[in-house]
Amino acid sequence: MITLTVLLLATLFLAYSNGANDNFKGVATLFGSGTLSYKSAITWATISTFAGSITSLFLAETLLKNFSGRGVVPNELAASPQFVLAVGLAAGLTVMLATLTGFPVSTTHGLVGALVGAGLTAVGTSVNFGTLGALFFLPLLVSPLLAVGLGVVSYVVARWFRVKLGVQKEWCVCVDEAVQFVPIPQPTGLLALAPVILPEISVGSVEQCRQQYKGKLFGGEVQRGLDLVHFLSAGSVGFARGLNDTPKIVALLLVIKTFDVKFGMLLVAAAMAIGGLLNARKVAITMSKRITPLNPGQGFTANLVTSSLVILASRFGLPISTTHVSVGSLFGIGLITGEANRRVVSGILMSWLLTLPIAAIISAVVYAIVVRI
Repeated sequence: MITLTVLLLATLFLAYSNGANDNFKGVATLFGSGTLSYKSAITWATISTFAGSITSLFLAETLLKNFSGRGVVPNELAASPQFVLAVGLAAGLTVMLATLTGFPVSTTHGLVGALVGAGLTAVGTSVNFGTLGALFFLPLLVSPLLAVGLGVVSYVVARWFRVKLGVQKEWCVCVDEAVQFVPIPQPTGLLALAPVILPEISVGSVEQCRQQYKGKLFGGEVQRGLDLVHFLSAGSVGFARGLNDTPKIVALLLVIKTFDVKFGMLLVAAAMAIGGLLNARKVAITMSKRITPLNPGQGFTANLVTSSLVILASRFGLPISTTHVSVGSLFGIGLITGEANRRVVSGILMSWLLTLPIAAIISAVVYAIVVRI
């Protein structure tokens, strides 16, 4: 009973870590382009992700089965609470470590690494690496490359349509106040410096003020319509993420025979939401500001690519990473605009490479400890 209780807590910790690292990724383009404030963006992320988590009750049975561990390790081991506890706790610790350092990583990577680490410790070479390669590693490797390609193509096509329709980019003018010291003649014949507040006007960059689109489409203002579809596209990414990630985490609870899966979905959904609300800011800054500057049109394009790939993968039970797809689509757009921060992306790629071995090592250590208690 104690082991099962600890397992439940470890699973909820993983869900919390997942929400902290992943929830903001869908709305990063809203914050990065200046469309929404951080508070409004994380609120929308929480709502849309929770909706996806609830929907996964009905649409994500394949993912639930895949992440139970059956087929990767012997069924007796996959049904062992000690094994599942090691996997959940290791994945949660790995994702939280990345969150605290501001790196957007994949919970899927953490879970796969943890499965391998605990599996090798428990049964050695009996781990089915063929199944791991086909069901897990291949989708995880292909999805970011596919996202980069689709990001490039989608943005080129969207830009062509914008030019063809006569929609132009428009820059706002930033007006601020500046203090200048002006020499004032004194009765004694000397000059005294007095502070004077004067207006300071400059053309804003993406970081200083928001780039907008000028023109009409279907009788309405292009910018207003773009803001709406951008907002909805961000919600669709959050929805897709909740749909894809919730079953992976809930699968850990299948070992508790008397546990109701639907109740588990609700608990995991709530933990993910709380994690995003309380611990998302560092990863939010990385995703929104550091990969590439964005305007609303570019943000909408990136979200469209991300949500389409993740929803399609969820439908066919492919465990792709929302993180990989989201970063890939943003980087693809940054390549076309010439503003991608390659140094930041290199650091993110390194964190992805480290996720698997770190999760595997932690999982192996935890499993070795819990089987002896």
